[in-house]
Amino acid sequence: MPGLLPADLALAMTADFLGKPVWAWAGFIAIVLALLAFDLGVLHRRPREIGVRESLVLSGVYVALALAFGGLVWVWFGARAGMDYLTGFAVEKTLALDNVFVIALIFGYLGVPRRLQHRVLLWGVIGVIVLRAIMIGFGAALVASFSWTLYVFAAFLIVTGVKMLTMDDGPTDMSRNWLLLFLRRRLRIVEGFADERFFVRRPDPATGRAVVWATPLFVALVLVEVADVVFAVDSVPAIFAITTDPFVVYTSNIFAILGLRALYFALAAVIERFRYLKPALAAVLVFIGGKVFAADLLGLEKIPPAVSLGVTLAILAAGIAYSFWRSAGAPPAAASQAGEAGGEAGQAPR
Repeated sequence: MPGLLPADLALAMTADFLGKPVWAWAGFIAIVLALLAFDLGVLHRRPREIGVRESLVLSGVYVALALAFGGLVWVWFGARAGMDYLTGFAVEKTLALDNVFVIALIFGYLGVPRRLQHRVLLWGVIGVIVLRAIMIGFGAALVASFSWTLYVFAAFLIVTGVKMLTMDDGPTDMSRNWLLLFLRRRLRIVEGFADERFFVRRPDPATGRAVVWATPLFVALVLVEVADVVFAVDSVPAIFAITTDPFVVYTSNIFAILGLRALYFALAAVIERFRYLKPALAAVLVFIGGKVFAADLLGLEKIPPAVSLGVTLAILAAGIAYSFWRSAGAPPAAASQAGEAGGEAGQAPR
């Protein structure tokens, strides 16, 4: 701001915003923007296929950065905040694995070429950063104004976990997806892809005039963004059941999502190995929701963060081990096969 003195700026940066100093929020936003700029402007300036090795290396970098930031949270705001951050990061990272199945299904059905998939994922992350900020801000305001909202979140998690354990996971028919049908009715969608573009100008068959058409890449982006919102309905209450600190909630969410997008290309290749992870995810949701009520019964403010983190990691480790054991020798997932076929053909179903 013009005329702002250094002393005034220092005072403004130390002021609280949603329970944490402005400098903490500014530092986090600067890190995220730097990562996105480096990804978009340096690593992936041109569309190209991302291999499994690059995906694993990039994901490892994101995980290291997320853990390093968690260490800073621990140092700046105490062990409790650090534990809550790590628990939230682990829960969000694992819950988001379910999203990988949906994204692979979307890419496979629309035939998005592998070299264009990163563009959808990167712009999807930008949308998630904004949408999660809105959802978490709204959730934080609810919890601050109505303390009983936390019990509603907890009950919702328990019910969701039980439903995940009992529901039958049949094959998903993307051709009957309501949003896809809506987009096809409301938009002009071209056949095939136009490189990285989400929109192109083409003649209208009825009038011959050049009009704007959406490409299948834009359809994929909309479906991925809406899938993120749907999954946030589970993950946002889950993190609020761990901590009500908006800074810890938001930073752990965003770091988990950033890393998962990087890991997508490696996970998509072995996605079938995680198909039995759902019982563990369900158990995590039931545990997180149940500990809110258990804390009241035990007369505690909350279950100790170290206990929450330890139990959560134990459940997830057991679920991953069980999933790999059960899926040993399983054939490739249909979604992955469809993605490969679509990537080669470069054509989207109509």
